[in-house]
Amino acid sequence: MATCFIIGAAGKVGQKLTRQLSSKGHTVTALHRKPEQAEILQAAGAKPVAGDIQQLSVTALAELMTGHDVAVFTAGAGGAGIALTNAIDGEGLKLAVAAAEQAGVSRFMLVSAFPDAGRGKTPSEGFENYMRVKRLADAELVASKLEWVILRPGTLTDEAGTGRVHADLAIPYGEVPREDVAATLVGLIENPAIKYQIIELTKGDQQIDVALQRLQRG
Repeated sequence: MATCFIIGAAGKVGQKLTRQLSSKGHTVTALHRKPEQAEILQAAGAKPVAGDIQQLSVTALAELMTGHDVAVFTAGAGGAGIALTNAIDGEGLKLAVAAAEQAGVSRFMLVSAFPDAGRGKTPSEGFENYMRVKRLADAELVASKLEWVILRPGTLTDEAGTGRVHADLAIPYGEVPREDVAATLVGLIENPAIKYQIIELTKGDQQIDVALQRLQRG
């Protein structure tokens, strides 16, 4: 069983991930910003830890992360503006990577953005900035000393997960339920042989464990 530290645990994917990991016997520490989120995360099976990645220092976050096997960064500004996107999706990721390195948390999972997001539409300044920041965050993690995996889901939906996905290094763009994104992250956490890969994800026809098998590298 893994000990997991989730940044962005109170988000829609984060809560589902927390619940799924806990139900399978993994130990979850859930970083949250708002006091009222603690009870929700505790009910999902996590140990809630208060902290704001916009305020924490590298050392303070590293102290919270020490003793964990894997960190998952699924935090995001959610379209709340350029400044907040830069602070959370950009600087927040840099902070988390540095803290994980300092804390000795070797494995790091990042929920990023599918490169085809928004294609065919007229992008706003905020969306262009979002994609730029996400790309730089990916590069920041790849350049680190961590054993990283970057997951790029397609358009996120709230429909029920099916447990069936299309996951590979490059796939056509599409939608994917948040529940299946969380389940894929669980699969990645449970398969440490999958590392140093950028994986694109949509809904599909393969069971998640089967889809991830071909991505394993010993």
